[in-house]
Amino acid sequence: MSIISLIIALFIFSLIVIFHELGHFLLAKRGGIAVTEFSLGMGPRILSKQIGETRYSWRILPFGGSCMMVGEDEDSDDENAFGRKSVWTRISVVAAGPIFNFILAFILALFIIGSIGYDAPVLYNVMEGYPAQEAGMQAGDRIIRLNDKNIHIYREVSIYSQFHQGETVTVTYERDGEQHTTVLEPRQSEDGSWLWGFQGSGIRTKGNLWQTIYYSAYEVKFWISTTIQSLGMLIGGQIGADDISGPVGIINTIGETYETSRQDGAFYVWLNMLNMSILLSANLGVVNLLPIPAMDGGRLVFLFLEVIRRGKKVDPEKEGMVHFVGLMLLMALMVFVMFNDFRNIL
Repeated sequence: MSIISLIIALFIFSLIVIFHELGHFLLAKRGGIAVTEFSLGMGPRILSKQIGETRYSWRILPFGGSCMMVGEDEDSDDENAFGRKSVWTRISVVAAGPIFNFILAFILALFIIGSIGYDAPVLYNVMEGYPAQEAGMQAGDRIIRLNDKNIHIYREVSIYSQFHQGETVTVTYERDGEQHTTVLEPRQSEDGSWLWGFQGSGIRTKGNLWQTIYYSAYEVKFWISTTIQSLGMLIGGQIGADDISGPVGIINTIGETYETSRQDGAFYVWLNMLNMSILLSANLGVVNLLPIPAMDGGRLVFLFLEVIRRGKKVDPEKEGMVHFVGLMLLMALMVFVMFNDFRNIL
């Protein structure tokens, strides 16, 4: 990995993390919560500046970040402490991080969709000797639905195929303004893949302003949905430990993508870096909303319990212990994932 690709990778990673923490920071300030430190990275401080009540820091390890609030993890008598604010204010502060990740992904998607359009689910080729051809499907057909899943972009077709290998599918497609439905039973190719026998066009369709906004939002929805499905496959054992990437693996992937894209010119470097940023930002938003202690989703669980219990808080010491245990487990997982990253890279 070159120095330039490493710098780009670290910049993308840092942008996504700082935008996440910015969500917490802005909603905390809006809610009147005192923020003691807003930092990018982990470990010892490299640079630091105190402005008002908040210290802004850049730490040595370019992974993670934090928005430290008074009374976030302990009880405090300060009237501006996190725990002294209404439960809905606290919910908004905690949820803001992941939501800002989705907002960032949407903003970046606007650049891509506005520049080259969206990947329409239109067929480029129907493979000879496979079910799609035998069912009468043709190049130029537009996929509308696969079983009960509505299709808007061709990547949804590709992902559906990956997640439903070997399964029979009911395909609804459009030709000349008319919809047709057929049932395809996949056939195994020489390399062992199960195929229905059609391929996407790869052609991007540029639309008007409304379509650009719509498909940019749909781009974010696609990556959120894909992340959730991937997590389901991980839990179900369909994805192994070798398929998991942490910060080191992600930075390496960004670097490799940059090096490959350079051959096609600066414009394609720009597009591919945007695509990586959208994927990672949406991924971080989803993962942080998981109901895991010490993560935003875990904190939201306790806050919604407080709502259900009509304002009665869970004992702060018990909640703090749960988050502490969760943090230790997450640190152990991070060590494992980083070891796995280095093993896969080397």
